[in-house]
Amino acid sequence: MAYNELVKNFKRIRDYMREFYVYGFKSREFIQKSARSYDDERRRLESWLGDYMQFRQTPEGKNVFLSIDSRLTKHNPLFKAWKTKSFTDGDITLHFVLLDILSDSNISMTTGEITERIDEYLSQFTEPRMFDESTVRKKLKEYVSQGILISEKKGKVLYYRRAENIPLPDKDILDYFSEVLPCGVIGSFLLDKMEQSSSHFAFKHHYITGTMDTEILYSVFLAIREKRGMTLEIINRYNHRITENYVIPIKVMISVQSGRQYLMAYTPRFNRITPYRTDNIISAKLDTISERFDELQSTFEKMLPNMWGVSTEGRTGARIEHVEFTVHYADDETHIRNRLEREKRCGIVEHLDHNTSRFSADVFDASEVIPWIRTFICRITEVHFSNKELEEQFKNDINDMYALYGIGGDE
Repeated sequence: MAYNELVKNFKRIRDYMREFYVYGFKSREFIQKSARSYDDERRRLESWLGDYMQFRQTPEGKNVFLSIDSRLTKHNPLFKAWKTKSFTDGDITLHFVLLDILSDSNISMTTGEITERIDEYLSQFTEPRMFDESTVRKKLKEYVSQGILISEKKGKVLYYRRAENIPLPDKDILDYFSEVLPCGVIGSFLLDKMEQSSSHFAFKHHYITGTMDTEILYSVFLAIREKRGMTLEIINRYNHRITENYVIPIKVMISVQSGRQYLMAYTPRFNRITPYRTDNIISAKLDTISERFDELQSTFEKMLPNMWGVSTEGRTGARIEHVEFTVHYADDETHIRNRLEREKRCGIVEHLDHNTSRFSADVFDASEVIPWIRTFICRITEVHFSNKELEEQFKNDINDMYALYGIGGDE
């Protein structure tokens, strides 16, 4: 098949975008795809993201990677991948002719009337293209499902008309939320309809890779709204094994530290609520309505007071671990005190005196708290975990760091 710059299968380009941007430095030999497939996808990415693509020549070959400084990029460049869908000649012809015929929301016509008007419309061309009524009906139903058209029954006859234009939100609102919310590409499409102007926003933590999971999240949000189960295809990144799980989706959670998106879902096979990284979900198909949806949501809400991240109770029931640490700070370091209050999540902060505070929490997995605790190193005076193995590991890591920098110290 001849090379085409447009995308027919987003699942494939999603994999390559992740390989080049998230993991980076991938040569043709490293990616487990055919050389032809690698070259075609690389060329596609280069055509949209050429300003961000870089190359390194190594003994193993030419390595390609995407280099995007998300702090300086005000609009997510990866949105471009969603705006390059391939189409047939018939699709594009029918699209513009239909919208021209139904140019006003007051014009209402049947499928047969629209088909006749299309024939009249295209008969003006030297080699007119013909569309049968079933093709037109299929396209009309597609546009109704997408909200472009509205169908109305008058007696036994179905009429179609253009949906009324909805006033767009303020540009600044779209500008901001298209960059920070899941499925932000929807806001980007709306921004394309507006007059271009400079953005007022810059982001310190701008997690742009989430857009690659938009299609998955759209299905997840739809399933949650309709209280449906889902069948997920999940890939194990280590052994490339693909498994299929039936789940009941409950909530989407996003890490403020890494930007990773997780689907919290009940998995009947494990009889527990499990976190699934959305970047490991290959496909998500809606299933039937679940009678247990409300019950599972209530169960999950009860778990939140003991969740620091996305870890939930084990298969054998509640498994709570206690963690606490004490920090000492100078008179001019009130920002440490404020940080503890601001970032404590499900924990409790006690202020022992003007310069000393203690944090404590009962969580399902104390190891999730460790990266945050490490940010207070040099001010920590005491640290205790109910999981003594974890406590020993934490203290050993500190001692290893002391040894590395030649500081010395046992605690």
